[in-house]
Amino acid sequence: MRVALACPYAWGDAGGVQVHVRELAQGLLARGHEVVVLTPARDLPTEPWVVVVGRPVDVPYNASNAPIDPRPWSRAAVRHALAAFGPHVVHAHQPSAPSTGMWATLEARAPVVGTFHSGAGRARLYDVTAPLVRRVARRLAIRIAVSERAAAFERSRIGGTFEIVPNGVDVARFSVAPPADLGPGRKLLFVGRLDERKGFPIALKAFSQLAHHRDDLRLIVVGDGPEGAAVTTLAEDLQERVSMLGEVPNTDLPPISAACDLYLGPAIGGESFGVVLIEAMASGLPVVASDTPGYDEVVRDGIDGLLVPANDPGALAAAAGRVLDDPDLAGRLAAAGRDRAAVFDWSVVLGRMEDVYGRALQAGPASLR
Repeated sequence: MRVALACPYAWGDAGGVQVHVRELAQGLLARGHEVVVLTPARDLPTEPWVVVVGRPVDVPYNASNAPIDPRPWSRAAVRHALAAFGPHVVHAHQPSAPSTGMWATLEARAPVVGTFHSGAGRARLYDVTAPLVRRVARRLAIRIAVSERAAAFERSRIGGTFEIVPNGVDVARFSVAPPADLGPGRKLLFVGRLDERKGFPIALKAFSQLAHHRDDLRLIVVGDGPEGAAVTTLAEDLQERVSMLGEVPNTDLPPISAACDLYLGPAIGGESFGVVLIEAMASGLPVVASDTPGYDEVVRDGIDGLLVPANDPGALAAAAGRVLDDPDLAGRLAAAGRDRAAVFDWSVVLGRMEDVYGRALQAGPASLR
């Protein structure tokens, strides 16, 4: 089967959607499918199956950054790329965003599957453009949401029915990685864009509370963003115990995870899923995360992780302290987390995706139904 994947966000930028599309493409190729990825990009991708169809513009969205290409002339580049490849199925990611996923949906002559990733709480711009997005959505043969949270967000604005097919994770890549040399001490791990929505300042405050009573405790930070300077709010001696690693390619993340002892997921909301949580669980890390829609579909409180109220550094620190001080609890959460991560392995998700593609082929292009 020839599958065209349309990624709306800049290919080289850090982001869960980009990781999902990249690993989906690699999985489909490994199963014998022909694949092309259409995407905006800042630099020339190294993958031969990626075609750049635009340049990203950084647009503030959902208390974060969306590196999309909303310029209408990129639609022509998508049209030409689809015509050259001749896909049996087009898989458009976040077709509600004015970027590559939307242009591919509008230009496709093959059946279109749409995956919706957003878990935003409020989106005024989306609310204004919802009538247009509903017209785009009518071209989708099958609508997928990565979680019930994402489905509810889209359903309230564009209606229709959605199948839940979660993001996939290469579990083995995380479960067998040897630990990186990050120095001595016990280590908390934070991975994500350093902005308000991902809760980096909350992680710092929780670390401060924990570190005052645990001289061996360190914080490992993977990511970059506008809130990075918040580390300077810590006492000077605590700043020395924070390792700011900057942006790290997802392919290089497993050894870092393997070298840590506990994962902090303090996002304050707006998450549709929680790939970072699954990756941490696959690495054998106990997880302490915010009890927010999306995250609560990944972590089952008290079973394979601990969930705490969002935007509450004290609650985050208290739960993390419980795990750090109770090896039996840490071991139980880590073991259950590994089992939980297996549910989201690509070996499972790819089979479900192939089934969706087959049903989309049977349905045919929306314009011909």
